[in-house]
Amino acid sequence: MDSFIELRHLKTLLALEETGSVSLAAKRVFLTQSALSHQIRALENYYDTPLFERKSTPFRFTPAGMRLLQLAHDLLPQVAAAERDLAQIIEGEAGELRVAVECHTCFDWLMPAMGEFRPLWPQVELDIVSGFHADPVGLLLQHRADIAIVSEAEPQTGITYFPLFSYEMVGICAKDHPLAAKQVWQAEDFADETLITYPVPDDMLDLLKKVLLPRGINPQRRHSELTIAIIQLVASRRGVAALPYWTVMPYLEKDYVIARPITADGLRSELYAAMRSEDAGKSYLDNFCQIVRDRSFADLEGLSVLEMKN
Repeated sequence: MDSFIELRHLKTLLALEETGSVSLAAKRVFLTQSALSHQIRALENYYDTPLFERKSTPFRFTPAGMRLLQLAHDLLPQVAAAERDLAQIIEGEAGELRVAVECHTCFDWLMPAMGEFRPLWPQVELDIVSGFHADPVGLLLQHRADIAIVSEAEPQTGITYFPLFSYEMVGICAKDHPLAAKQVWQAEDFADETLITYPVPDDMLDLLKKVLLPRGINPQRRHSELTIAIIQLVASRRGVAALPYWTVMPYLEKDYVIARPITADGLRSELYAAMRSEDAGKSYLDNFCQIVRDRSFADLEGLSVLEMKN
């Protein structure tokens, strides 16, 4: 019997489940909101039944929608496994994947992704290039790394970028700090504060690069290598900081610090996986990037989809 259901329908349903939003799901599967809505309506018209309750909050599937969602959970992993098997048959199973990072908070999501990748590609030697690197793309060109996690997709000969996600940066302060009374922080609010940051150049800190320095604001600094140390310094009123929301959230839940948006539009940062263009077709590299992206969206709060760039 021919089936109306296609893999793209199942991927759309999974995106709807994971995001709880038609608009966010559309971005996740790289469709316009109207195109995604058309997909859902086509399924509903074909089976003559709704798949989810449009006025429910939170987002809720109907029994028919849940049955198709179960199919998506069962079938899509099998398809992905078959594609990996084909790639290993065609390209071979062995390889080397050395990851370099320029992001101090990357390990919050990188380690779980590596743990998921290893059993899928047991013959690929997976490792992290030791230490923090201010120029991880340079390591790619020197063949000292195979993937670099970077904050900008700067066009460079021989380098291809895979967009991972964008994320929200929030300002944090102690609960009894005067800035805790403000619901949104502006650039001027940092002028007389001590800004606690990682010990990296200013052009690697989006708060400085995108918000403060363009306004001529260059606050006093204090540095720490460790995220937990930055949180502790902030909690004891030694200064303020700007960190990814996913990093701060556990400490907000414990009521250690206060978090606020930075500017009315919010401050967003981006992460990309860079690789040598000659290696861009290697299935295990592509699969690693996809696992990182999918696992991050499943585990972290405040992420948004990035468009593909080359």
